[in-house]
Amino acid sequence: MQLHYYPGTAAMIPHILLEELGVPYERVLVDRTQNRHKEPAYLRLNPNGLIPVLTDGDLVLYESAAIVLHLCDTHPHAGLAPALGTPQRAHFYKWLMWLSNTLQPTLSAYFYPERWVREGNAEAAAEVKAIAREKATGLLAQLDDLVARNGGPWVEGPRYSALDCYVFTLCRWTRNFPQGKARELPNLGPYLQRMSERAALQRVFVAEQISAPLF
Repeated sequence: MQLHYYPGTAAMIPHILLEELGVPYERVLVDRTQNRHKEPAYLRLNPNGLIPVLTDGDLVLYESAAIVLHLCDTHPHAGLAPALGTPQRAHFYKWLMWLSNTLQPTLSAYFYPERWVREGNAEAAAEVKAIAREKATGLLAQLDDLVARNGGPWVEGPRYSALDCYVFTLCRWTRNFPQGKARELPNLGPYLQRMSERAALQRVFVAEQISAPLF
């Protein structure tokens, strides 16, 4: 398998998962600073020009949630997703889609507000950014409640799952928020610290050259 990635992006989600699985794979850097993700060769892998992409033999897969599900389904022995057909699996799907379809787009709107307004409309972009951060505050509170309700130490409770890879990555994106950082919440803060101490995540930090603040 090959993971096409750029440090600190959504590619960190499958990167953490691959390290947790302990399977052989190759990292392929897609340098966003050089717009490599917009070049024809990469667009043949993902016509949306977004990172990450996972190649697994002849399979070319993009969309982080899809990659997560593929890795869980092809490595069921790892137990990083609940058993098929169970209520726990249904909730796993629910939170995976919530992370990819609700929290992640909200954070993207905060970081790239200009994508949602007419070119040059700085005032509108500033409003989108402000509203996105306000919305993110409420969404992070939901995650904080989830960790508390399930009793920790992980998102789903005592069992570590692929959801934790997703939650850590998205929460990490809030590390430089002027206010409302994930780490400031009473349950998410200790949770993120526990995550950062996992050996798999430590390897990802080294490979992606991630420096403090880690989250």
